[in-house]
Formats: sequence, structure tokens, C-alpha cells
Amino acid sequence: MKHSRPHPAKRFAADDTGAILVEFAIVMPLMLLFLAVTVEASRLMWSYQSVIAGVRDAGRYLARVTPADICISGGSVAGLTATLQDIVSQDIGGNDLFPSGVTVNSVTPSYSCVSGTYRVSPAPVGKVSANITIQFPMGNVISLFGNGMSSLTTDVADSSRIFGQ
Repeated sequence: MKHSRPHPAKRFAADDTGAILVEFAIVMPLMLLFLAVTVEASRLMWSYQSVIAGVRDAGRYLARVTPADICISGGSVAGLTATLQDIVSQDIGGNDLFPSGVTVNSVTPSYSCVSGTYRVSPAPVGKVSANITIQFPMGNVISLFGNGMSSLTTDVADSSRIFGQ
């Protein structure tokens, strides 16, 4: 009895030698997207937490150096803008706190006088607001899968009761 060889088309259909490579090629873009989203989300949270800490420290500094009687005597806190910007964006040694791509656009100090039944009325409350822009290095990878964001601009603010020097 003679054994016949299967037709070449049937042999090709039965051969699964490169199936894993094809499956990987199909799944790889989705895996790349998940990696890019995870890295960008982690970087965004780290940068945002660093800005929050810097603004909080700047608010505490403002509360300590502003005269406690500023609501009665009047005055301005605008002269502290450069110092507060340094506190938000640099460590004590003058080194940048943020990774590349994070920019502190502006830092704005202000104060308000809050009336009420406080020990000191009106009570001075200092506020520091920072406007930041975070550039996403992997924004181009994410944009391959639709409308991607290349940057995010937001405001961060913190208020503290002014106690003065």
C-alpha cells in the first residue's frame, strides 16, 4: 500500500511553527500601550506630589515671614514671589526637585483677612498658588492609539494661617 503525501496547502494549514510570533505581534502594541500609560501615570503622580509638597512648604514659609498684623497695618506679600518660587521648585541646596519636563510656570502669593470670633480678628490667611506644566515623554507612544496628551497644565494651592515672625 502506497502512502500518499498530503497536499502542500493542507501541510501549510496544519503547520503552526510561527503562530506564537504572530500572536506576539498582535498583542505587542497593547502591551506597549499599557507600559506607556503605567510609566506616565507613575511619573505624573510623583511630579504632582512633589509640587504639592513644595507649595505646602512655601505656604508655611509665607505664614512665618509675613507680619501677623498685616490685616491691620496693610502691606503686600508680592515681594516674596521669587523666594516662594525657589521653595516650590528647588531643594535647600538649589537643586531642581522635579524631573525634566516638569515646569513651574508661576508662583503667586496672596493673603486674605478672615473675620470671625478668632483670637485675632480679622485673622490673616496666606495662600500660595503654583501653576505647573508636566510634559509627557511617552505622549507620542500613547498618541499612536488615539488622541494622546503631550502635556498637562494645572494649579496647586495651599493656605496657612499667618502667625508672623
